[in-house]
Amino acid sequence: MTIKEILNSTEHRPWKKPNKSWKYYQEWNDAIFLHWQVELHELKKFVPEELEIDLFEGKPWISVVAFTMEKIRPKSLPAFRPISNFEEINIRTYVKCNNKTGVYFLSIEGGTSLSCKIAKGISQLPYRFSNIERNTNQYYSNNIQFNDRLKIDFVIGEKINKKTALEHWLVERYALFQDSENTINEFEIHHLEWPLNDIELKNLELNYQRYENLLKNNPIKMHYSKGVKVVAWGKTEITKLKK
Repeated sequence: MTIKEILNSTEHRPWKKPNKSWKYYQEWNDAIFLHWQVELHELKKFVPEELEIDLFEGKPWISVVAFTMEKIRPKSLPAFRPISNFEEINIRTYVKCNNKTGVYFLSIEGGTSLSCKIAKGISQLPYRFSNIERNTNQYYSNNIQFNDRLKIDFVIGEKINKKTALEHWLVERYALFQDSENTINEFEIHHLEWPLNDIELKNLELNYQRYENLLKNNPIKMHYSKGVKVVAWGKTEITKLKK
């Protein structure tokens, strides 16, 4: 689909898309979603008090999302493969702000050092570089500085024809809220609904010591997606951080 066709497909959105011009295009491809239900008191240690933690049936969740970022570019420029394409891992949770539901990143890792520097400089999102490799059925990341490690061996399963309420709640998010040094910023995005498949884990090795009380045991829910084409708007400052 063209960008115009994507922008004109809005019936699935929980609120109207911004009426101002979009700024960035990107593709989130071959995504692996791993989801954990967590304890609220543990999660609160990592989320600014200005954001309300979103709950599903009274419980918060966090997710590890490992995917391939491709063709990321400003609206007026073409993609430049050495910077525009890289592997990315997000550790995220689910929040509410200004009557919108969105995600909040506990961690973002990118597989290209220069791409991380540029993305962090423009967006103030918490990008950091990790050595990441992937092939058809394996995703592997290692960060020596933080002693973080992720290895996923997987097999893609059957297509999910109808999302459950929980699956929809976990993946269909059209805003991002993130703290910078002094502010909470909002980023609006738009894409078609995520196409999902079941996924079978053959092996999962996960070591993020600072999140050891959140990423315990095996994930409760897992999905694979071939990906979505994403249109994004610029950063909007919505509130000052409490000191």
